[in-house]
Amino acid sequence: MKILITGAAGYIGSHVAERLQSMGHEVVGLDNFSDYYDVSLKDLNASVLKLKGIKIERIDLRFSEQFNSLPTDFDYIFHFAAQPGISASSSFEDYLGNNVISTKNLLDFALKNQNLSLFVNIATSSIYGIHATFDESVSPTPASYYGVTKLAAEQLILASSRAGKIKACSLRLYSVYGPRERPEKLYTKLIANAFHNISFPLFKGSEKHLRSFTYVQDIVDGIVSVIGKEDLVNNEIVNLGTEVENTTQQGIEIVEQILNKKIAIEVVDARAGDQMRTKAVIDKARKLLDYNPQTSLKEGLEEQVKWYQDNFL
Repeated sequence: MKILITGAAGYIGSHVAERLQSMGHEVVGLDNFSDYYDVSLKDLNASVLKLKGIKIERIDLRFSEQFNSLPTDFDYIFHFAAQPGISASSSFEDYLGNNVISTKNLLDFALKNQNLSLFVNIATSSIYGIHATFDESVSPTPASYYGVTKLAAEQLILASSRAGKIKACSLRLYSVYGPRERPEKLYTKLIANAFHNISFPLFKGSEKHLRSFTYVQDIVDGIVSVIGKEDLVNNEIVNLGTEVENTTQQGIEIVEQILNKKIAIEVVDARAGDQMRTKAVIDKARKLLDYNPQTSLKEGLEEQVKWYQDNFL
């Protein structure tokens, strides 16, 4: 199969590109190498993929003319590229351009691929809102520009599948952690600050937040399992995460245990729009995709610590 992956130099996209290539598929990656976070991390991911024979084109999805250089013979499209997270440094226009306009342009391109079996949109539990503890039938109430624009992107794609133009599904991911996690995310920042003896900035009250922290390779298992199941997943929204909940404080303590080191904490103002609780309801994923995440938080964090040591120390 010939597979297109957007955001291929990013965190989860790079893992999926690797997995699909190892399964024997031809993988083409797209990324705009945004400076939202340190581009050197994307460069590191891209270099790993390049060594494995995976090509990454530098394309900004916000500009439709940049698709003109691409072939139109893809069997699958996996859409990871987005303006991520909740950040005071990101404007509404950033989220609109990178999450909605880019998705519309990619969708227009997808419709030109006559042999396309499935368009897989990578969505987020942030679509549900402050409490993401529901199954896929619940009406979403997003509480951030990120959640609002990811919901809009999701519905753009599903509107085309409902109209019979393409087959498509949307996978809502829950609190993914592990090797290659972005530098501003909880565990990479926590591990980095611990090694460099820097206080970790903890949003006020967030130590009590409950999360379905899901190891990246468990997430990859679920994502790639849609291949060959186009009829089952067409026009479906599917949660991917773990049913196990941990507080942020428990996560901090596990990292401290792995490193055998107490991490200094600096409490900072709470972040608007942050989720209080996520708990993945994955009955549909189990039924449709035979999805069964297995990695414990400690096992996954041990791998993330090792990755950080191997690449940054």
